[in-house]
Amino acid sequence: MFDIIGKRFWFFLVSGVVILIGIVSLATFGLKAGIELSSGSMMTVGFKQEVNQGELKQELASLGYANAITQRTGEGDFLLRLPELSGEARAELEAGLAAKFGALEVKEFAEVSPWVAAETMRNAAIAVAVAAIGILLYITWAFRKMPDPLRYGTCAIIALAHDVLVVVGTFSILGRILGWEVNLMFITGVLAVIGYSVNDTVIIFDRIRENLLKAKTFDFEVVVNNSLVETLSRSLNTSLTTLFVVLALLLFVGASIQNFAVVLLIGIIAGTYSSICIAAPLLVVWERRSK
Repeated sequence: MFDIIGKRFWFFLVSGVVILIGIVSLATFGLKAGIELSSGSMMTVGFKQEVNQGELKQELASLGYANAITQRTGEGDFLLRLPELSGEARAELEAGLAAKFGALEVKEFAEVSPWVAAETMRNAAIAVAVAAIGILLYITWAFRKMPDPLRYGTCAIIALAHDVLVVVGTFSILGRILGWEVNLMFITGVLAVIGYSVNDTVIIFDRIRENLLKAKTFDFEVVVNNSLVETLSRSLNTSLTTLFVVLALLLFVGASIQNFAVVLLIGIIAGTYSSICIAAPLLVVWERRSK
């Protein structure tokens, strides 16, 4: 028998350290906002001849776009993230690249104004808040026959906040080191992580409820630990199979959904950990303090 609950304070310590590192990174570096969440231009260009990504970045810098971000797509083209371009600036940029690397084709071009970016950020924050409130109300209602059902919903929300903080903090570090940006794919990934994580947490809570109803002992800590052990293999197997799919997306689909795949990768690991090592142990801590 694994004593998961008995090691709960070690789990809390690990999570606290990871979250603290993320908060320090957020306070120091912040998040590198992509075009959808700030403003600027994004274009996908293809060259007839082979072009080295390092040479392309160097040429963009010489044309006055030193902060431009370049990414290779799965088709071998380049995705360029640039400041807002006027029609004249765009023409000059294309002419400069063509003079250096030969004929090119602009396969996609998009612009986002500051107003649209601000509206997108506001809507994303509202979506996350509505999801959290909905989850709290649903879990509280689902466990309404248990003593103090609000604690189940609250512990689930704390676990979700843990997962979101881990993802956001990690992306702050990746943005500083690798220049990765936060975009709509990132927001989509965070919402997917919230749904995935709460599903695992509810299954564990449901097993706790079943075992409490038929338990021969009234030791809440023992019942919760037994419930965790019973659902452990299910949680790990589900997470591992999902991770294989996410890794395949990350390796073979390309830069277009890179943020989504990486958020899922981090979030699934953090969500599995929080469901087992944070949400259920918090129930035990709450129960002990209430006594």
